[in-house]
Amino acid sequence: MENATEDQERDVLEGENVTGENAQIDPEVLQNIPVTISIEVGRASLKIRDLLRLSQGSVVELDRLAGEPLDLLVNQTVVAQGEIVLVNDRYGIRLTRVVPAAERLKQV
Repeated sequence: MENATEDQERDVLEGENVTGENAQIDPEVLQNIPVTISIEVGRASLKIRDLLRLSQGSVVELDRLAGEPLDLLVNQTVVAQGEIVLVNDRYGIRLTRVVPAAERLKQV
């Protein structure tokens, strides 16, 4: 059955399921396309010399202040911000802001 989904995704990407001037994508096919979700705590820029000096116990300072919201990224695009929560001994994120679609499109 996985092959059928892959074929459907390929058809949508190639435009074979698109008809007429008002091109529409089958929502069921669109909803089955996998995406990668990640949470970004912060970033740092290091010179290679400093990177090579890192060892167990080293601390890398990030560009975010404690308490600042974390970024929720979908396929490397920020779509929301939130705070870390624990859910049954696992990390989660409580969304505090969803980035408007118009703002997300500027990032692409």
